[in-house]
Amino acid sequence: MSDTKSCTIRTRKFLTNRLMFRKQFIIDVLHPGRGSVPKSELKDKLAKMYKVSDPQTIFVFGFSIAFGGGKSTGFGVIYDSLDYAKKFEPKYRLVRQGLATASSGSRKQRKERKNRMKTMRGKAKAKAAEKK
Repeated sequence: MSDTKSCTIRTRKFLTNRLMFRKQFIIDVLHPGRGSVPKSELKDKLAKMYKVSDPQTIFVFGFSIAFGGGKSTGFGVIYDSLDYAKKFEPKYRLVRQGLATASSGSRKQRKERKNRMKTMRGKAKAKAAEKK
């Protein structure tokens, strides 16, 4: 059902950010009669629109659907290369895209481990750090 209904993408406030080696813009997605559009579909359409060779350098986020549906607005970024994306993007977005791994263990476990490490010195500390 969702395949038959199309969506229209418009970009505005397009800016080439040379300091961060990326193009950034606001995305307006018109999708009448459809819930929301998957980010993978948006990335594919943006890759065609801006002739991007590697779709992994495209990051879309921060979407909000307008009241009544039919229109979504979000933010998009296209990096010049994957290396720059890994350098400048926040880790949580890299994890979402599959370019980084999330930290293992719960927050409480990490904090307890950190505090145990404070009490150790020398070889014992190095040995405990290896375990992870």
